[in-house]
Amino acid sequence: MSALGVVIPCYRQECFLARTVTALERALAGREWRGALVQAAPSEELLPALSSHWLVIAPPASPTRSGQSAPLTPGAARMLGFAACGGAWVLFVDADVEVDAAWLARAIEIIDRNDDPALAGLWGRLEEWFVDANGERPGNPDLYGVGDRERSIDYLATLALYRRSALAAAGGYDPRLRSEEDFELGLRLGRMGGRLRSLGMRAARHWSAPRPSFDELSRRWRSGLCFGQGQVLRLYLGRPGFARLLRRQALYLATLAMWALAVPAAAFALARGEARPLLAWALLPLALLVVMAARKRSPALALHSLLTWTLNGCGLIVGLFRVDRRATREATC
Repeated sequence: MSALGVVIPCYRQECFLARTVTALERALAGREWRGALVQAAPSEELLPALSSHWLVIAPPASPTRSGQSAPLTPGAARMLGFAACGGAWVLFVDADVEVDAAWLARAIEIIDRNDDPALAGLWGRLEEWFVDANGERPGNPDLYGVGDRERSIDYLATLALYRRSALAAAGGYDPRLRSEEDFELGLRLGRMGGRLRSLGMRAARHWSAPRPSFDELSRRWRSGLCFGQGQVLRLYLGRPGFARLLRRQALYLATLAMWALAVPAAAFALARGEARPLLAWALLPLALLVVMAARKRSPALALHSLLTWTLNGCGLIVGLFRVDRRATREATC
């Protein structure tokens, strides 16, 4: 029986943490395991009651220029827990994820059998659930589109069961990235021959406030989550994997290109003294909104999509050109 480590990086998600911990305790009953809960940023919320299986890690946060504490990056928090929890296999669970006992039992059966030395990680379908003043309701039944068929996949996110030796050999999560750390890790594991597999069943429920929401866009910018797309492109410039990462950001880049066309359109309009060139350009975002409104059956959701692509595109540019000195120091720890 393989020993198991469990890591929960917790960044202001304590409202769902009790559900996360309870599900893990229930699913791992009778199993040898050790958990590390990493408080990635200071929080006034109280932690739920924890069993003796858990070690709570509260690293000192780095101050920002405003004097406030900056949280650890997702990768840095996970790697702190990885170093502390032990286990031949390590389960990374975000603090708003409720693991399915049936999926975990199946995953443990596979790793205990250990008949595939190239197997580096296991995943499954994540079911989205929303919580608000009106109660609980389901969202997207397959948050990452992995399907209900057991198959090989390129990366694991939000919930990930990794073989410790494979993760260590790949170098672990990159602590410099504000986001995209899951996909980037999948690139490195794939290059070294590690296989990732989805078990073709629901692995967990992911809990959150209702999404999509305009508040979520603001939160992603304030927390720096939308900068990771540019950070990872900068790190991979001239290296294998850059083309795949560039294709992954194609929608955001295309949105930026659309907005950038407004500049020559406006210049041409000023030069000719007429508004037709600028009006012709304006048909592009208008047509896009009409198409998205028909597809999503909601003008508000169409506007949200356009703002999301624009925000992520701007974040990509910020991440591409701005070096995060604090994250760079974390990477050398």
